Amino acid sequence: MIVIKELCKTFGTTKAIDKLNVCIGNNEVVALLGPNGAGKTTLMRLIVGFYQPDFGEILINHHNIVKDRLKALQNTAYVPEVGALYPEMSVFEYIKYMADLRNMTEQSFIDNLLSLAKELDIESVINQKCETLSKGYKRRVAIAGALIHRPKTVILDEPTEGLDPNQKQSIRGFIKNYGKKNTVIISTHIMEEVEAMADRVILINHGRLICDTTPQLLIKNTSSTDIEQAFQSLTMEK
Repeated sequence: MIVIKELCKTFGTTKAIDKLNVCIGNNEVVALLGPNGAGKTTLMRLIVGFYQPDFGEILINHHNIVKDRLKALQNTAYVPEVGALYPEMSVFEYIKYMADLRNMTEQSFIDNLLSLAKELDIESVINQKCETLSKGYKRRVAIAGALIHRPKTVILDEPTEGLDPNQKQSIRGFIKNYGKKNTVIISTHIMEEVEAMADRVILINHGRLICDTTPQLLIKNTSSTDIEQAFQSLTMEK
């Protein structure tokens, strides 16, 4: 569970996050939406402690991200939009390295690797150097590395960036399934992904909460025909 209370973050004269209050429960996939510059990436970086808030607090499973960061993040994973891999490592070496950082046992690593490699369709490249991978494979390897310890809280920034249509469909199914027993937050500009994956939509603009609802109610309450039209109706500058 993630609890965000009166969260504020300012860069110079810009209020990136402005008095944000949100509670995200377990067993749900939450789509974090907003136009460019709305504060989505800033919020995700605040949640994982990359930035510190100017005011307010963030609790992950009852642990304060500022005061008790290690405990707050011990069962949390974050995959940024541009997930950096070590080019000289093979896919196996990279994921093993990520497992070692989490102090995983050898058996847990093998068990999780076998299932993740199949679920993310990276079995065929497991021995390739990361530098030789296509953009789509790099994306999936980054996700596999972050999720090797099967974290209960997962934050994904543009998770299908660089994937072809078939790969996107596969990742959407994986995320939807993972969210049945865990907390998953995704940031995306692809509206069809919201309808395909999300149980809930949190829409922010100029750092403020605009709405917090289900995809279906978002469409209904804005008298829209789809998520994209609803998004535009709530964020289009007059």
